[in-house]
Amino acid sequence: MALGERIRVLLADDHRLLRDALKSVLEKECDIVGEAEDGETAIEMAAHTRPDVVLMDIGMRGMGGLAAARRISKDTPSAKVLILSQYDDEEYVIEALEEARAAGYLLKTDAAEELLAAVRAVHQGRRYLSPSVAPVLLARLRRPDKERLDKTPHLTRREREVMRLVGEGATAKEIAARLRISPKTAQVHRDNLKRKLGLRTTADMVRWAIKHKIIRIE
Repeated sequence: MALGERIRVLLADDHRLLRDALKSVLEKECDIVGEAEDGETAIEMAAHTRPDVVLMDIGMRGMGGLAAARRISKDTPSAKVLILSQYDDEEYVIEALEEARAAGYLLKTDAAEELLAAVRAVHQGRRYLSPSVAPVLLARLRRPDKERLDKTPHLTRREREVMRLVGEGATAKEIAARLRISPKTAQVHRDNLKRKLGLRTTADMVRWAIKHKIIRIE
């Protein structure tokens, strides 16, 4: 980055208070070229504003952050996507870096100290991982290949929990209570699962869960 050059950043997060907090840190070195509250809007704004970096939350309503990251990586490759997430699950990290082609993964718990360093790194063409995430990936690499492949394909641990509860007939409100998450987050997981697996209805989700042995019918 040239001396004095400011980084153009697009913020994608559905919590305004969090966006405001991120802006207060970023504005020291960055120009905020837009703010999006969902994945679809982030894709459109990235194509229009051509940011250097897209700071993308995973759990937005509608199209989730990983699906949006995939589209932006394809449609606006000059924009580097930095995932901002509360999840340190191995599956989320791998999906973000490998399938969604994100340039970095920043945990919200690390954002206060690491945000500017993370944005600078991905803007300069380097990968960035939160310090808390690196041990997760090292543990994965140390496991035998067979153990890594034994999991149900494409689903994170949280997604498998949600799919199991859907298969058992739980509503979004009931899923939220069982997993101790908000109803909104539970619905985001349901919607992301449908989109990710190409499913349209709850019945489709139940059939998928049975087929892939997420639930069993005796």
